[in-house]
Amino acid sequence: MGNVGQTDLHDLNEPIINHSEGQLFLSEAFKIIVEEVLCKGTDVNEKVCQWKEPEELAALLDLELRETGEPQHQLLQRIKDVAKYSIKTSHPRFFNQQFGGVDYHSLAGRFLSETLNTNLFTYEVAPVFILMESEVLRGLRLLVGWTHGDGLFCPGGSTSNMYAMNLARYQLFPEVKSQGLWGLPRLAIFTSPESHYSVKKGAAFLGIGTDNVILVKVDDGGRMIPEDLDEKIKQAKSQGAVPFLVSCTSGTTVQGAFDPLDHIADVCEKHKLWMHVDAAWGGSVLFSKQHRHLMKGVDRANSVAWNPHKMLVAGLQCSVLLLRDTTNLLKQCHSANATYLFQQDKFYDVNLDVGDKSVQCSRKVDCLKLWLMWKAVGSSGLAERVDKAFVNVRYLTEKMKKREGFQILREPEFVNLCFWYIPPMNCLDHTPVIKERMMKQGSMMVGYQPLGNKVNFFRVVVFSPLLSTKDLDFFLNEIERLGNDM
Repeated sequence: MGNVGQTDLHDLNEPIINHSEGQLFLSEAFKIIVEEVLCKGTDVNEKVCQWKEPEELAALLDLELRETGEPQHQLLQRIKDVAKYSIKTSHPRFFNQQFGGVDYHSLAGRFLSETLNTNLFTYEVAPVFILMESEVLRGLRLLVGWTHGDGLFCPGGSTSNMYAMNLARYQLFPEVKSQGLWGLPRLAIFTSPESHYSVKKGAAFLGIGTDNVILVKVDDGGRMIPEDLDEKIKQAKSQGAVPFLVSCTSGTTVQGAFDPLDHIADVCEKHKLWMHVDAAWGGSVLFSKQHRHLMKGVDRANSVAWNPHKMLVAGLQCSVLLLRDTTNLLKQCHSANATYLFQQDKFYDVNLDVGDKSVQCSRKVDCLKLWLMWKAVGSSGLAERVDKAFVNVRYLTEKMKKREGFQILREPEFVNLCFWYIPPMNCLDHTPVIKERMMKQGSMMVGYQPLGNKVNFFRVVVFSPLLSTKDLDFFLNEIERLGNDM
């Protein structure tokens, strides 16, 4: 037993981590990351993806975790394999989702925040980032049109939307925090059928119920119709429900539509409802003098969700909830007053301990990547990115109109372009086949989906600052090539 104690004591006197070995490994790992992801992964001559079937990929990666560790050279090969077989979202021909591209200043911020590995809940553990988050939120609120307010960074736009629901409900029925749902009436949320699916998910998660998410009609462009919203609110009231929130969308996921915020605000003020704007996708137009009119009336909203990791290319994840509220509603709604974190007799201003505003305890530092990028290029540089994206979609639209086989779903309002491609042989619903071919060949990536009774069409998003007209021409040519034998 004595020998065991001596061994334990010896172990306590030595660090388990070898810093020199670890830093050498990290240096070699960074070389691989730069080469495989940032060089090859942005090169148009390289593939967007190296497609493998799931069973083959699992075998190639050797995913099994074992009792003993592996040598450094084998771990470096693991890193290379992960990079090789992952989708290159920074590739100029990744048109698949509303994230992509790369900003090197933001990436530096991501590396730095991961390395510092701090938790954004108290000033004592995150002094730099408590102040930084406050300043970034202030800058974003000013773009919305609010000189005062509140907000926080959230783990994605879906979470931001759920926060808005919870705050709106708490403001109307503050007793829900302590008493739960048992004493509440049937609540009703209003949104459009083209809103993000997180509205229904949030209603389910918060106990409101998906049946109580009432869908408001949209026009031919996919924009919510305020007159129908007014009628639906009146109808819900007549049926004994209590309307409490309208969730508008600025930049719908599929068509990129912008709801008419000013007119919706009139309806919300009339019925005294919380107005939330899901601008996860479209919020970045607020940087652009040329295009910010798409969100006219946003300053009348109560809350706004905005994802700079989308159009601004800040990198995942970078999502904010912005509030017009100045009554500290976030903290009132979510605080649990944990005495081991939020002591009230600290030696600094305890209002800097913002963690009790969040439903999370552990919260990543998501402000640094945006702050560093904003510092690097300024508001004018971010506006330039937005404006260039609109130029790209106009270019692609005009090119598409001049080619046989391409049919645009509707004139794009934003930087989503939805279209059908009809191959020479008029194959029925060939879209999934073209998608499969491009994935397996790795030439590019673009998403597709149906909409209502419309058959599958492609949705291309063209916002990456890495895009050139050559990439857009390639896109059209490649769609034709992949479907020319159908």
